[in-house]
Amino acid sequence: MNQTVTPSSLLPDSSPADTRTGVLPAQQIHALIRAKDIRAINDITPEQVQPASLDLRLDKIAYRVRASFLPGPNGNVMDKLRQLDAYEIDLSQGAVLEKGCVYVIPLQESLDLKADITATANPKSSTGRLDIFTRLITDKASAFDRIERGYKGPLYLEVAPQTFSVIARPGVKLNQIRFKRGNPLPVGQAELREKFANKELIEGGSQQADFRGGRIDFSIDLIGTQRNGLIGYRARKHADRIDLEKIGHYDPLDFWEPIHGRPNHPLVLDPADFYILVTQETVKIPPDYAAEMLPYDTSVGEFRVHYAGFFDPGFGWGDTPSKAVLEVRSHDVPFLLEHGQVVGRLQYEYMASRPERLYGQGGGSNYQGQDLALGKQFRRG
Repeated sequence: MNQTVTPSSLLPDSSPADTRTGVLPAQQIHALIRAKDIRAINDITPEQVQPASLDLRLDKIAYRVRASFLPGPNGNVMDKLRQLDAYEIDLSQGAVLEKGCVYVIPLQESLDLKADITATANPKSSTGRLDIFTRLITDKASAFDRIERGYKGPLYLEVAPQTFSVIARPGVKLNQIRFKRGNPLPVGQAELREKFANKELIEGGSQQADFRGGRIDFSIDLIGTQRNGLIGYRARKHADRIDLEKIGHYDPLDFWEPIHGRPNHPLVLDPADFYILVTQETVKIPPDYAAEMLPYDTSVGEFRVHYAGFFDPGFGWGDTPSKAVLEVRSHDVPFLLEHGQVVGRLQYEYMASRPERLYGQGGGSNYQGQDLALGKQFRRG
């Protein structure tokens, strides 16, 4: 039977007990915590709850494994770790996770979901900007980062640093999870088209759009006129390790090579390198929407443009124009990018109700109003 979904912008403000379909806002995440649908070894702190997502924390033990894995519909993660003879690492005093290695780390949070709630996970922005590949795993999982309705059990994170070795401790937040009630339909083409025309979704850039499936195209900035020609960064090889808890600490030039653009000069992505680039467009997420940047779209090229693709309601909204920072790695072969080229798509989806607090309100938002920016561990300016 077809389901009719009314945009939340047309509905009155909701209470935590609402049962509408869509991505759950902060007040309903708090309700899940109170109901113990979300549990934790240590109390969940207010800072973990974002407008439409929950930050997840590492526990005190990491397991080094020789290969990534999924437990499958009849397996659980701990049995698989024993089968792989995983090497145990104590994180309690801080431990190095070496680049090129794969680790599985139990999380402090666990779930006891109701039958109408599913969940999806992705890396946090700072995780992606360090080229740390992370994926959430559950018992009996046949897919990463997807949690089926009614799941009850622990959560684990696969962590694979790709460019820099990092120091991790219990409580470090590398991933975030968002919860969805029911099966909401994508934002309709007519609604997207209207908001796009009113500059309520993106502004500037190529202004190309593909409204099918609730999606908007975005393009690459390879001129950087507002940054004295700086268009991005290429990660240096053989740099020092990075302590994930040291904020604003590291000199960017010790870890990154600045890239400056020239008019009519393309950028060739080397598959051996990792890049931080930025969109031409400023991105806006209305209060009644959330959005996800699709990380890998072969229709626009054989490269990944984003690890951490979730945008909370209010990102770039109002008087804080914000661009989307891209975490770029080419696959297998060099790939040529030109200024203004479409490199990916944003997919918008409905919130179940408007969050009580938007992204950037009340602190704790590192990337509101951003242009080209490295992770929070590096000094700004």
